[in-house]
Amino acid sequence: MRRSALVLVLVMLLLAGCGPATPASTAPATAGAGAGLASDRLGVLRPQDETGFAVAALPRRFEFPQDHGPHPAFRHEWWYLTGQLRGADGRWFGFELTFFRLALRPPPAAAADPAVALPAAGSAWRARQIYAAHFALTDVQRGRFFSTSRYERDALGLAGAQAAPFAVRVADWCLVQAAGPAAAAEPGGMLHWQLQAADAQYQLHLDLRGSQPPVLNGDGGLSRKSGEPGAASYYYSMPRLQASGRIGGPQGSVAVTGLAWLDREWGSGSLGAQQQGWDWFALDLSDGSALMFYALRDRDGRRDEHSAGTFVDASGQATALANADVDIAVRAHWTSPRGGRYPAQWTVNVGSQDLHLEITPLLADQELATQPRYWEGAVQVTGRRGAAPVSARGYVELVGYAQAQATASSPSASAPPNH
Repeated sequence: MRRSALVLVLVMLLLAGCGPATPASTAPATAGAGAGLASDRLGVLRPQDETGFAVAALPRRFEFPQDHGPHPAFRHEWWYLTGQLRGADGRWFGFELTFFRLALRPPPAAAADPAVALPAAGSAWRARQIYAAHFALTDVQRGRFFSTSRYERDALGLAGAQAAPFAVRVADWCLVQAAGPAAAAEPGGMLHWQLQAADAQYQLHLDLRGSQPPVLNGDGGLSRKSGEPGAASYYYSMPRLQASGRIGGPQGSVAVTGLAWLDREWGSGSLGAQQQGWDWFALDLSDGSALMFYALRDRDGRRDEHSAGTFVDASGQATALANADVDIAVRAHWTSPRGGRYPAQWTVNVGSQDLHLEITPLLADQELATQPRYWEGAVQVTGRRGAAPVSARGYVELVGYAQAQATASSPSASAPPNH
């Protein structure tokens, strides 16, 4: 359940008018940018005309490694990696690296028929898709949160994705299948990937290995976000990826190891008209299990009945979680200096698994000062499963809180959203 960076892509496109892409963008959007999107800045994820795009409507058969690659028949998709890493010097880091593909228009109707010649593009710059990448690091000991983004069109080799060998790139940031015959022989959904992202302040290079097949979320991988037509996606996760590599930063380069989490999602739909945002939890537990849950919020602040998740035990057996299966209580809040009040501590209970967790951010301010703003950060967890103590490290994403405050304070807050 990861849509925040998609909003960023859409906003950037609306503001830039699809002009020539620049290699990188490291400065956050200004507070006034995007004012023309009206009070509902999540409106770009509301129901839209899906004519010409494939729609996630029924369960499908997933095929790996093919489904690690792009699905251009759909409007949008993302490869979302988060994780926590421990340096050889004892320091802790959290990281996020996300790649997004956004179709500007449906694929040509004739594209599926190789016998039909498609018209030549009028310009080498012309593209039907835009790619974005989002890179963030939480440097815990320094109390520093850093983020930056890149946007490129799918033209002139600036960005793109492929299934065999797997690769997704935006400029020189990439997530690719590791080279060599051993990597090419990885069976089924198992993976051996490498990633890199670098900026003037921080650089990340990681080797990722997965020993368990992908976990299909929802109804066999079909994740319904509301009861409205088209409000669904195909969604799988790969928790507990073994990560090793290096982080470069202001204090030099350090070797790191840890666990990473991959979320993969694609579709052409959107949020329901009454949904305001979500809280998403992805936790790798010390007993070898993993928990993912997204709590959708309606405009009145109540949790939406389509909230859902997945619990994966230490053997890799997945259990789908419905809204009623998970109880979440907010114990504290954090107020952003940029405006907006976010949950900042949680008690999470999964009764069917006898799992009871206390979740706390590693840093209070892990808010991405983008347009729209949202909070995505590394957390630490203590608790128990049954009588046994358990701990965890993972990530939480909080979307819609800054927007809710902006809507509440707007003179036109009572007006219907501009879709």
